Amino acid sequence: MKILFSNSRKATENLALEQQLLLGSEQVVLLYINDRTVVVGRNQIVEAEVDCNYCQKSGIEVVRRLSGGGAVYHDGGNLNYAIICDAGSNPLDRDYTQPIVWTLKQMGVDALEGNRGQITVEGEKISGSASMVSRGRVLFHGTLLFDSDLQMLNNALRGDESLRGKGVKSVHSTVRNLKPLLPHIPTVNHFVEEIERWLAMYYEQ
Repeated sequence: MKILFSNSRKATENLALEQQLLLGSEQVVLLYINDRTVVVGRNQIVEAEVDCNYCQKSGIEVVRRLSGGGAVYHDGGNLNYAIICDAGSNPLDRDYTQPIVWTLKQMGVDALEGNRGQITVEGEKISGSASMVSRGRVLFHGTLLFDSDLQMLNNALRGDESLRGKGVKSVHSTVRNLKPLLPHIPTVNHFVEEIERWLAMYYEQ
């Protein structure tokens, strides 16, 4: 498994890179950090999930991804990962969160795999995910909250539920950052280095 890090901070560019890798043949873990962005799922009504006025005033871009699932918030304190590989017999099972959970445990975080691809610590979500399968290839991507602005996250993800109609509803959970649990890791850049190091060890096993 090849581990890559994107230097782009633009969500549109990183989502496009995911799609490009999905069309290829390599087995890849892609890591990237986006500037302030809300990413909504393929089948969601934006206004039902997102406070668009707040996002506009706060400089938060709103984009749509190809995979399903709920809306998520990205900023400079959040690390995104995408596992892109050939589909197995069970392409959307918990095997794709296992490398991330193992990595966090090696770093001293008591992370657990939850329902719907979530990763939790003491019952609070630190990672959400979404996935898709295309032409025998899997894209499984998720967030890792390290030092995100959780107030801004909550404000941005407040849409008008009356507008939802048949759109997919986001599942809201209590969230937390990982930074207070990792006092030996001062910045998100150091966090990226640790994630890369431990993921490389996981895939070498």
